[in-house]
Amino acid sequence: MNENDLSNLVINRALKVHTALGPGLLESSYKECLFYELRQSGLFVEKEKALPLVYGDVKLECGYRVDLMVERKLVIETKAVELISDIYMAQVLTYLRLSGCRLGLLLNFNVRSLRSGIRRVVNGL
Repeated sequence: MNENDLSNLVINRALKVHTALGPGLLESSYKECLFYELRQSGLFVEKEKALPLVYGDVKLECGYRVDLMVERKLVIETKAVELISDIYMAQVLTYLRLSGCRLGLLLNFNVRSLRSGIRRVVNGL
């Protein structure tokens, strides 16, 4: 499956989670439920995947963690916030660069309709 196919599947599963739970819960609730849904779909999903920062010849374990990484190709960052700010978009782009992935999804579950809480982030590599 390519990144676009994966993102479509993830969005469909995220819509299922949001329909069942609605807005107003903690980010961790949505992340765990989405993790469950994606695993049930037969996908390889890593939760809280550590990403080291490489600076020159040094590999720094700085504590960067991707919420979910699907099939080692797609980064997912879950949020439950009032508004998506530019810093969240920059965070996903940083995760894409550190992981070498090309596509990420920023999913804000604290919205009435999840469609308005979905942002695609592309790493131009």
